[in-house]
Amino acid sequence: MSNLDSDSELVNLINTDEEGRGGQQIRQLVTFSIGDEEFGIDILKVQEIIRMVDITRVPKAPDFVEGVINLRGKVIPVIDLRKRFGMPGKDHDKNTRCVVVDICNMIVGFIVDSVSEVLRIPSDTIEPPPPVVAGIESEYINGVGKLEDRLLILLDLNKLLSTHEMEQLATC
Repeated sequence: MSNLDSDSELVNLINTDEEGRGGQQIRQLVTFSIGDEEFGIDILKVQEIIRMVDITRVPKAPDFVEGVINLRGKVIPVIDLRKRFGMPGKDHDKNTRCVVVDICNMIVGFIVDSVSEVLRIPSDTIEPPPPVVAGIESEYINGVGKLEDRLLILLDLNKLLSTHEMEQLATC
């Protein structure tokens, strides 16, 4: 597994559901870690991956919102996925990254412990989510990818935030 660690890592691979050998569907995912768990999100939702920058706190923001950052002139809200998932907090270190994604036409940054790799996995290795995975409710989970030596929790970004929470973010 290789860490992605350039300063600004623009993810611009295309074809998230391309055909592999034998007509098998292939999914391209950006994988990252939070604690001991590894997660994956559809590469087409990822705009870029950046190192942590100074975050400006926003009064009265939801508790999982760390604040906002200025990304090339655009102010975007930043969410700590540890807090969103009810996990204990952790100080940022040299591996901490902000994964900038597009959720329902809103650009949002997600703080993760580290970004691992861009991975291509066959769709037939993805199982439906069990009711609870790693303490995270299944409503946020698209499925679980079975890799040779590990499991990968696939997140559904469109369900990660409620409509009300998206409205709150829009006012940050």
